[in-house]
Amino acid sequence: MDTLSYKTLSVSKETAGKKWVIIDAADAVLGRLSSEVAKIIRGKHKPNYTPHADCGDSVIVINTDKIKLTGKKWTDKVYIHYTGYPGGQRHRTPLELKEKSSTLLIEKAVRGMLPKNKLGRAILKNLYIYEGAEHPHEAQKPIEIKIQ
Repeated sequence: MDTLSYKTLSVSKETAGKKWVIIDAADAVLGRLSSEVAKIIRGKHKPNYTPHADCGDSVIVINTDKIKLTGKKWTDKVYIHYTGYPGGQRHRTPLELKEKSSTLLIEKAVRGMLPKNKLGRAILKNLYIYEGAEHPHEAQKPIEIKIQ
């Protein structure tokens, strides 16, 4: 019996074999899209997933201005943050966030699905979000992934 064949290989950032992926967000539901994007940039879709390493792919999300929310979430859902000052609790709806920038909706949704530590902040840097269909990452030759 060869005991070396039973060793678990732990992937590091250098040996992860990262790729570039492009996802079209036109007519996609925000939560379903965000969970798939979080899974891809975390690396959970790979067979050599390592929880303590940045082994996910880089993701480009385009057409975020055409994203959908189900039900009455455009007006009823509320994003709350606190400025740190007395009386500094701020409320915003997804409609208000989209008017400012539609990339904020996807960024907030994906950030909430990642670990809340140094690794999560490092992984979020592998996410590139653009409102239109144009992006400056053609040189990386991204692979297109369809998400329903």
